[in-house]
Amino acid sequence: MRQPQEHMLSGHLPLVAILRGLTSDNAHAAGEALIRAGIGIIEVPLNRDGALDAIDVLARAFGRQALIGAGTVLDVPSLRAASAAGAHLIVSPNFNPQVVEAAVSAGLVAMPGVMTPTEAFGAIACGARHLKIFPAEANTPAALSALRAVLPPEIARLYPVGGISSGNMSAWIKAGADGFGFGSALFKPEWTTEQISAAAAALVAAFKSAGGTQG
Repeated sequence: MRQPQEHMLSGHLPLVAILRGLTSDNAHAAGEALIRAGIGIIEVPLNRDGALDAIDVLARAFGRQALIGAGTVLDVPSLRAASAAGAHLIVSPNFNPQVVEAAVSAGLVAMPGVMTPTEAFGAIACGARHLKIFPAEANTPAALSALRAVLPPEIARLYPVGGISSGNMSAWIKAGADGFGFGSALFKPEWTTEQISAAAAALVAAFKSAGGTQG
């Protein structure tokens, strides 16, 4: 079994740009705008047409500068397709042991979605080291703090996703969040590169002001 390529996350702020609806036509411009603003972890959810082509464009253009990933990875065939397109980060809204184990075996970074201690410890047992707390709207910083207290901090890193904003990042970070994922607050298919870059820069500044640190 190969070890997950955790070194791919080093050097990047732990902020995941979730580019739902990205296509190969706007992938290069969006990726360039995000990286220029300081966000180097990019996820393209697979539940939209053209996702694999967009991942391919991003991986070819920015694979040495950024960690390119696939989101909404629900099964092993989808994982393999995403990996073939160039994804090195595998993000899921749920915890599927087969997906986590396949990602770890392939040397990819697994980020399964969890909500409970049972799911979190199950994901860790399968080799996950980065956990997506999803949906964060159904959670609270207090609940995250309780979960953080029982998880080994040297192993698990926690990324709340859903409902995170510049106004509440500080509370989540104090509760033990290591990073966050952002979707529509960071990207909409109809946005210009200037809008994407401005939104990314604002979130990076807010993260640092809230006490967030580089992964």
